[in-house]
Amino acid sequence: MVRLPLTPDDVARGRRLGALLRRARGERTVLAVALDAGVSPETLRKIESGRVATPAFPTVAAVAEVLGLSLDAVWAELRRTEEPALAGGGARIAS
Repeated sequence: MVRLPLTPDDVARGRRLGALLRRARGERTVLAVALDAGVSPETLRKIESGRVATPAFPTVAAVAEVLGLSLDAVWAELRRTEEPALAGGGARIAS
């Protein structure tokens, strides 16, 4: 199967996803979150750094659940078009 090259929008969405997950992880370690989500720590590191711009949906869903993020909050963040707002927020943690 041939993968199409990522577009600049794909890369930007991957960065927003990574930033969202890093903020939601807070003080928890990558190892603890990854193990709780059932993914490898390296996979989570790659997603958080934006090196994996298009992770599999089940992976995102598992990490979001562990972090207490609703998929609606994740989707809202991914649909944003401007990156500068990342520093102040945008992530809504489900209660």
